[in-house]
Amino acid sequence: MVPVVFVHGIRLSGAAWSEQLELLGHPAKAVDLPGHGSRRGERFTLDGAVDAVAEAIDEPALVVGHSLGGYVAMAAAARHPERVAGLVVAGSTYLPDKTLEVLFGLAHKVLMRLPDRGEGLSRRQFRTALPPKIAEAVIGGGIATEVIPGVAEALAGFDVLAELGTYPGPVWLINGSRDHFRRHQRRFLAACADGRLITVPQAGHYLPMVRGKEFAQLVLDAARGLPSVIRPS
Repeated sequence: MVPVVFVHGIRLSGAAWSEQLELLGHPAKAVDLPGHGSRRGERFTLDGAVDAVAEAIDEPALVVGHSLGGYVAMAAAARHPERVAGLVVAGSTYLPDKTLEVLFGLAHKVLMRLPDRGEGLSRRQFRTALPPKIAEAVIGGGIATEVIPGVAEALAGFDVLAELGTYPGPVWLINGSRDHFRRHQRRFLAACADGRLITVPQAGHYLPMVRGKEFAQLVLDAARGLPSVIRPS
């Protein structure tokens, strides 16, 4: 099977994929995007994020992105189709618009006005929403609240449907039925040259982390359906 490269969501890091890396039993890695995890303090740009994904791919791979990572994965597939054997996009089928940018901005202002710049509130949020082991991995990887404005600015100028439409490979759009980021999923599906839409009942935005075994199986199913690269002896 082809290797897998995981791309995390906003404020998180590659540590968010720790359970998936364990469950797959298959060659896989998780990147840190600019401004996140080991790269906190760097400026987030979409070009820089795409470069981070492309640099993590040693041979054509299945690229799996969640939330912000899904948008980055779509951009990476469009710009480096020869490196992306297939694409799994989870919780990333909402068209970025001014409303989303405003909501991101308000969330950032609220958090940054707190004495600890929202660290305590963010930790409680993830400990409430995620299984304990995953929550601690997310917290340990760092919660980059400060990156929100840069991400909002980058997504506001991203024509995601146009870029997705240029990628010729297979795409799996996976959403929880309760995920608010699936609003435009039919438009994303229509933009795909070779797409399929999977909705997981009773799951929310954090599907890959909350329903880890189910999500890992979906990733494995996608990877098994892709041709492996035959290396010369």
